[in-house]
Amino acid sequence: MTHVIVDIHTHTPTHREAVPEAERRINQGWRPDRPVESAYSWQDHTEAMKEVDAAVVFAIAPPPGASAFEMSGIPWSDQSHVNDQTAAFVHSNPKKFLGFLSVHPEAPDALDEVERGVSDLGLVGIKLGPNYQNFDPLGKEARAIYEEAVRRDLPVLFHQGTSPIRTAPIRYAHPLVMDEVAIAYPDMRIIMAHMGHPWQADCITVIRKHPNVYADISGLFYRPYSFYNCMRLAVEWNVTQKLLFASDYPITTPAENIAALRNINENAGNPPLPVPAELMEEIIHRDTLSLLGLDRHLK
Repeated sequence: MTHVIVDIHTHTPTHREAVPEAERRINQGWRPDRPVESAYSWQDHTEAMKEVDAAVVFAIAPPPGASAFEMSGIPWSDQSHVNDQTAAFVHSNPKKFLGFLSVHPEAPDALDEVERGVSDLGLVGIKLGPNYQNFDPLGKEARAIYEEAVRRDLPVLFHQGTSPIRTAPIRYAHPLVMDEVAIAYPDMRIIMAHMGHPWQADCITVIRKHPNVYADISGLFYRPYSFYNCMRLAVEWNVTQKLLFASDYPITTPAENIAALRNINENAGNPPLPVPAELMEEIIHRDTLSLLGLDRHLK
């Protein structure tokens, strides 16, 4: 099944019902132009996704033994909880949503949870945030997850680039690490989130080099000068076909990203080397599910 617009990067809702006033969470550091509501309901997520035909949904598993895990102000108690929450939401609308599971590679039951996530919960990819989860993406535990992903043909989406979380080691999320991962696992479909911001040029070198490595464009447009620069670089290095539409909801919405792609030159002050509008439309309408082998899963 071909879909016109696919959002490859959205986060699992924190609440099934409307968020009580006492549980609202306002994050000031996630984007420079406005605060972000990081507690949101199934209805909030569904409403934001009206602009797209399909969306991938995931959360991030906590470190093993953690009593709670804060990422974007969202508490998750353990990796089973994370995946149960994602599965419940995506199965509420299986014609539109696909779920990725998340595990912490150092958890003793990480491989068992991959099995449960796929076989019991119907999740179809893996989300990892090595910096947030504080694990070495080139370590032996991580490699065991990659081997399982290849065996099961599961795409893996990695957080890439910086973060305002002080305890998240940036070196674990640098785009050049993905080059080494892709060398070791050439058959694994990899999505590098956020074009590795602010190292978008490094991200471009990696996706240009490896056939099965892609990047999503989430978390970029609200810095319009660097957004223009990275898209201009992507044009000059001929990698725009490796860029996937994404919002990073709730940090941004699909509507905001569509508008930013269509107005990239105006928002950058009408530069002398414009980004071709037709290439931005191709990103918006990329057949992402087919590229990642996910089209067979949407009902």
